[in-house]
Order: sequence, then C-alpha cells, then structure tokens
Amino acid sequence: MLFENKGMILMKRILRENGLSLALFGFFIVLLVGQSIVGLYHYNEDQQEHNQPPIGYTDYLATGSFLETTMENWESEFLQMSIYVLFTVFLYQKGSAESKSLDEPEAVDQEPYKLAPDAPWPVHQGGRILKLYENSLSLALLALFLLSFWLHAVGGAREYSQEQLEHGGQVVTTLGYLATSQFWFESLQNWQSEFLAIAVMVVFTIFLRQKGSAESKPVDSPHHKTGHG
Repeated sequence: MLFENKGMILMKRILRENGLSLALFGFFIVLLVGQSIVGLYHYNEDQQEHNQPPIGYTDYLATGSFLETTMENWESEFLQMSIYVLFTVFLYQKGSAESKSLDEPEAVDQEPYKLAPDAPWPVHQGGRILKLYENSLSLALLALFLLSFWLHAVGGAREYSQEQLEHGGQVVTTLGYLATSQFWFESLQNWQSEFLAIAVMVVFTIFLRQKGSAESKPVDSPHHKTGHG
C-alpha cells in the first residue's frame, strides 16, 4: 500500500512537472497516426484510379508520399522556430509579450556566471563549449530544419519520380527534385503560413490577454508594456 502511494505521488509529480511537453507530444503522436491512416486511404484511392494494387499500412509508411507530406510540414515548423529564436535576440516589438524589453536589461543578455553552482556543465567548462552552448537552441532548431528539408526532398523525389514514370517521364534525383517548381511550391506555401502565424501571435499579445498563460502579459498590464513582466 505504501509502495502504491509513493508510486501515485511520483506519477503526479512527473505529470505536473512535465505536463506541457507530455500533452504536446501526445497530440503530436495521435495526429501523426491519424495522418498516416487517412493518408493510406488517400494513397490507395489514387492507386485504384491508376489501376494499381492497394498497399498495406507498413508499406505506405515507407513511401515517398508519406515521407514528403510529413517532412514538408516539419520543415516549415523548424524553420519558423529557428528564425524566430534568432530574431528575438536583436529585434523588438513594443508592447508584445514575445519581445524583450526595449529599455530594461534582460537576464538572457547577461554573460553567464561560471561559478554559479547550479549552472549547466558547459557554463563551468567555458571556452568554445560555452560559446556553442550559448547558441545551442537556434543551432539545434536549424539542424532539424535542414534535416527535414532534405528528407522532404528525398520523399518528394520518390513521389515525383513515380508520377513521372506513370506518365511516360523519367526518374529524378533528390537534387533534381530540388530544382523543380513543385518542391518550392510545397515549401513556400508552408513557410509563409508559419511566419504569418508567429507574426499574428507577436502582435496579438500587445492587445489581448490569456490569464494564466506564460505566453501572455498579465491581464492588467498596459498595452505599451513590453515583455512578460
């Protein structure tokens, strides 16, 4: 009984301390599975229209179609986040909760205190490791963008080549697909929507509030107040 109580307490603690990431990753998994199931039905409908046999679920996951449509969206998300993180280093928006203060010094701009006992180990290490760690968030997001960008091209090249062969055309390489208008149409239609969404968020937080959210200013903050404080 005591063991069960400790287990419940531990579970509640884990859920409380990690609830945001768990909920977001949970939604991600559910929606990704839903996308793959619906995508399979759509793919097989297209197969039937071209007098081709339907394929199974695991075979669909290995197709260029699934890889392309998935990476096409991941690519735009990671591009938006990496650029946004970098822009918030030196660009401001008066009144927005998403901006640093225009006049007051910010803790994120201070030089790291190497002797702080609870600082991450790269801070204590200093030198090049610290310099890399200082920019690790934007670098990680940029790396994820480049990876998903390339996988979008790989999947797109497979799908594009299959369509070309069905219409008497030729197979294209991944680099060849990067030179097509279809690839850039797929990318740009997603990129523009991501930057629109984050721009709307930046401006809306000037005038609108959400009580209890870390992405909002306090409800009684004046519109000109910049930052979360």
